[in-house]
Amino acid sequence: MPHVIDHRGGVWSIAVPIPDNPLGHTLVHVLETDRGPVLIDTGWDDPDSWEALAAGLTACGTGIAELHGVLVTHHHPDHHGLSARVREASGAWIAMHAADTEVVRRTREAEPGVWLTYLIGKLAAAGAPEEHLAPLHAARAAGHADALPGNRPALPDREIVPGELLDLAGRRLRAVWTPGHTPGHVCLHLEEAHPAARPGNGRLFSGDHLLPGISPHVGLYEDPDDATVTDPLGDYLDSLERIARLGVAEVLPAHQHAFTGAAERAAELIAHHEERLAGLRALLAAPLTPWQLAETMTWNRPWEEIPYGSRTIAVSEAEAHLRRLVKRGLAEPVPGSEPVTYRAV
Repeated sequence: MPHVIDHRGGVWSIAVPIPDNPLGHTLVHVLETDRGPVLIDTGWDDPDSWEALAAGLTACGTGIAELHGVLVTHHHPDHHGLSARVREASGAWIAMHAADTEVVRRTREAEPGVWLTYLIGKLAAAGAPEEHLAPLHAARAAGHADALPGNRPALPDREIVPGELLDLAGRRLRAVWTPGHTPGHVCLHLEEAHPAARPGNGRLFSGDHLLPGISPHVGLYEDPDDATVTDPLGDYLDSLERIARLGVAEVLPAHQHAFTGAAERAAELIAHHEERLAGLRALLAAPLTPWQLAETMTWNRPWEEIPYGSRTIAVSEAEAHLRRLVKRGLAEPVPGSEPVTYRAV
C-alpha cells in the first residue's frame, strides 16, 4: 500500500522511495488547485519510485494524467528525477528557480568529459590522494564521461520567481528563495489558515532546506565555466533566518516528517554550523588542505567507512565551511601552497 498522509486543506504527501539511500524516500506533496493537482517535487527516476508515485496519487483520489503542474524545490535527482516522465504522461508544466534551471541546462548540454576534467582538477587542488582520483582518470580515459553527473533531467518550462505568488488557481502559494543546499533552492509558503487552526502564518513546503532531524548538505556551487567565489554556507545561514521570520504554523519537508517550531529548528541549525565553524578554525592551528580537513571533521560515521562518492561530497562541504571562515576573516589560504592549505587567522 502507498504511504500517503492527508494533511488536510487539499494537501497530501506521498512517500516515494529513493533506491539504495539511507534517507529511504522523498515526501512528494500534492496540492489541490482549481485547475487540477500540482506536485511539489516528484521523486527519483526509478521504476519503483514511479509506481509508488502513481499509487499514491490514486490513493489521493487523482492520477498522473490529471496533474496540472510540477513545482520543483531544487534540482537534485530525488526531487526533480521523475519530472520528465510526469510531463510526458500528463502534459503538466514544470517550474523551478532560474539558478537551478541553469544547473539542469548545464548538465544536459555539457560536452562529454568536461565535468570529469573539472572534478579531477577541483579534487586535486583540494588535496585528494591519487587513489581517489584514479577512478575518475580511468572513467575519462574509457570514455565514460557522459555518465556523469548521472541522468538527463527535464528542462523546466516555467520559472519560480522569489517573492511572487505562484499562478495556482484558488491557492495562495508564495516562493521564498533559500539558497544554500543548491543555488536555486526554494521553499513554498502556503499563505492560508492552517486546517487544524494551529497558530502561525500558514504552512511551509521546505524541500531540503529545513528538516526536523537532519542538517542538509551544504557544499560548493559547481560550474566549470564560472570562477565566481560563492559562499553557500553564508547563503544557507541567511536563508534560515529568513525562513524563521515567516512564523509558519507547520513545516512540510521533503524528508522525514511534518513538524512545528520552524524558528526553533532554524536556530538549532544555525547554532550547529556556528559550532562546526569554531571547531574547524581550531583544527586550522596547523595548515590543512580541504581534504585533510574533511578527514578530521565529524560525520555520521568514521572517515574510513564513508563511501567513495560521499567523500567527494564531504570535501565539498569542508570547502564551503572554509569559504565562510575566509569571508569572516577567521582563516586564510597559505600563500604558495600546492595543493592549497588553509590556516586560522
